Amino acid sequence: MDETGLTSLLPHLPVSWFADLAPAAAFIRDADGRYLWANHAYAHLYGTTRARVIGRYVHDIDAPADAEQVLALDQEVLERGKPVRHTLTYHRADGTSGHAAGHRFPVREGTRMCVAGIYIDISDYTRALQQRREAEESLCALRDHSGLPCAQISAGGRILQASAAAAELLGTRLSDLVGRRADTLLAPAPELLALRRGWHALIGRRSRRIQTSAVLVDARGRQRRARLHLTTVGRSAERATSVWALVTHQSLAHEVYPPLTAAQVRILALLAAGRSNAEIAASLHLSRQTVDYHLSRLRDLLDAPTRCALVARAYVLGILAPQTWPPRSATAGHPHSAT
Repeated sequence: MDETGLTSLLPHLPVSWFADLAPAAAFIRDADGRYLWANHAYAHLYGTTRARVIGRYVHDIDAPADAEQVLALDQEVLERGKPVRHTLTYHRADGTSGHAAGHRFPVREGTRMCVAGIYIDISDYTRALQQRREAEESLCALRDHSGLPCAQISAGGRILQASAAAAELLGTRLSDLVGRRADTLLAPAPELLALRRGWHALIGRRSRRIQTSAVLVDARGRQRRARLHLTTVGRSAERATSVWALVTHQSLAHEVYPPLTAAQVRILALLAAGRSNAEIAASLHLSRQTVDYHLSRLRDLLDAPTRCALVARAYVLGILAPQTWPPRSATAGHPHSAT
């Protein structure tokens, strides 16, 4: 039907036809709480039909406690003579409860003042809000009591929220951490470029989650290597709204050392594998004296007095990967390495 046809039809349709079929629940009651009229949507709230509502009283429809509240609101409207907006809880015949929001207002039916109401059922909305609150409470409990350093980072790169463990890891107060740009907590490292590419892939929805490594800088300027697990948040089709970052496999916090050469990193890996100085020299095609010099230099750089201490320091500082054998550099280009 075109607009002209619909316009010509409207004057011939009774107003009650629209009210009866309106999706909003509506009713009219007299001062004694007797239903003079109700539409289908109102009856549906209670899981019944209009015929079983019209002509009956509030106490016939609602539980005693609910009926008293309903009648009290009716009296308030009649006494004030003005509309009242509120949200109420109602109970269905099967024992389940629902929530509705709307207005109640005075109307005149012949010589009597009555109460009319129009409501929208917000049960699903209320339930969704409750589920969201419970999910947020569960997330906060997990964040605060898991002991894991983690943070939610906005698509623009700012920390939205973080765990107390994250603040402790970075040697700062939680209030100072929230709102800070996340990239200010990262030290220059060879894998930083790959981390940025991965970040853009996450925000652009090309990846759902990534794992990578980075070097974190705490409030004292000390560095530590850590494994990062990044997961997107939000269901937008084009961009992720934020990213959760979880820190695992932390190395020992340490002062910044002079960069290690590629040869020094390879020597540390062979040393951790149990190779002797002669075997290291042969493997790397170096002289025995050169290997001795590098080991002496490494003990000074890493503050390790013995070979065993040197290997241990290489692991706790994150120079060597803790979960691989044979030993190797923690990254293709360690921040202490020239490669």
